[in-house]
Amino acid sequence: MEFLYLIDLEVFYFFNHTISTGFLDKFFSIITDVNKWYITYIILVGIAFFKGGRRGKIAVIGLILLIIVTDQTGYRILKEFFERVRPCNALTDVITPIGCAGGFSFPSNHAVNNFAAAVFLLRIFPAYKWIFLVVATLVSISRIYLGVHYPSDVIGGVLIGAGFGYLFSIAALKVDQFFKK
Repeated sequence: MEFLYLIDLEVFYFFNHTISTGFLDKFFSIITDVNKWYITYIILVGIAFFKGGRRGKIAVIGLILLIIVTDQTGYRILKEFFERVRPCNALTDVITPIGCAGGFSFPSNHAVNNFAAAVFLLRIFPAYKWIFLVVATLVSISRIYLGVHYPSDVIGGVLIGAGFGYLFSIAALKVDQFFKK
């Protein structure tokens, strides 16, 4: 376990120290701030719901349910169970452009939610898979870069979120098939 923790720290410091620059501070601070993206989310959900036909409506409803489930699972169940201290609270030399968040570290809810949405949406709308994956990856990396999560928090979040996204996509595609018939 000590060996894995050392690898976690090495990767953490690469993102948090080695590549740290003013431009990336601003970029990742914007990417990670959900509040800056609400209008974009509303527009995209509206387009999917009103212009996406039956599949768009199913995707919107499924996505809303998915994010509720993943966010609460990560925040209320997993973080409380593991109680891992954030790197910005555990290490003395962390660079924190957005400050140190409260609460626990494992898993990264940003990674859980974004990868749940990405996997769900790439199965529903495969033509846009690279957009979904790139956005989810950038948001997840931002959490390490900004000093609020260890890489293992993000990897755990990615795996948990991808699993939920895949399961919800199976259900959404079955509902789509049901209404198609």
